[in-house]
Amino acid sequence: MARKKAKKTGPAPAVAGVVGVGLDGADGHRRVTRTEEMVLVGGSAETHEKMQETAIRFGENLEKRGKALREASVREVVELLRAAIVKTG
Repeated sequence: MARKKAKKTGPAPAVAGVVGVGLDGADGHRRVTRTEEMVLVGGSAETHEKMQETAIRFGENLEKRGKALREASVREVVELLRAAIVKTG
């Protein structure tokens, strides 16, 4: 006989923020960008610019849903982030 899973108690997991890390910056320049939802660090100029574009698209799409980051489910955040990366890529 199969056991029933115990119901979880407590609040649902929430995303407090997103960190983007660029690993290809070899020019010695420190690049850091902060938005309400993300912190982006490192990367070459090109990589950091792509991360910035992704952050902007992500923020715009979150705003279109009328939500703050903490109000969005983990699943929503992942979906929005993937969509922003695809459009930037």
